[in-house]
Amino acid sequence: MIPADVFYAGLHKVIVAAGGFITDPAGRVLLVKPNYRDHWGWPGGHVDEGESPEAACGREVREELSLTLPVGPLLVVNWVEPLDDRPVPLVHFLFDCGTLDGGDGIVLQDEELDDFGFFTAEEADALMPSFLVARFRAAQTARTDGTVVYLAP
Repeated sequence: MIPADVFYAGLHKVIVAAGGFITDPAGRVLLVKPNYRDHWGWPGGHVDEGESPEAACGREVREELSLTLPVGPLLVVNWVEPLDDRPVPLVHFLFDCGTLDGGDGIVLQDEELDDFGFFTAEEADALMPSFLVARFRAAQTARTDGTVVYLAP
């Protein structure tokens, strides 16, 4: 019989992350520009040990934007193959965090973020890699339809 610690040590590993899908009243999506990447993304980040994806989403939105928003329904689950310097797959959970009327109250986390803005999917094409634009569009559809979308690699 294989000891449990040996069994679990041999299992496939993934990184788990979560983000907040936030729009303005016109339906444009809030994106942030990290200072450690060349593209834009959602407020969010990695799930800490002992933390659920929705708790991580709320924490990251507070840390990155200084906003406490309700973490609503799950919109998208995205399996992302290893990429660049990340040697293992990523599972990303994107939650509906509601609508903001402009950027009032947003205070960016200086250590990580350079900017924020509200963008359409067409504008996002120039700001994000194609797999993130697919997540963007899937989240819009999921919110409109009241569904959850799974995006495979």
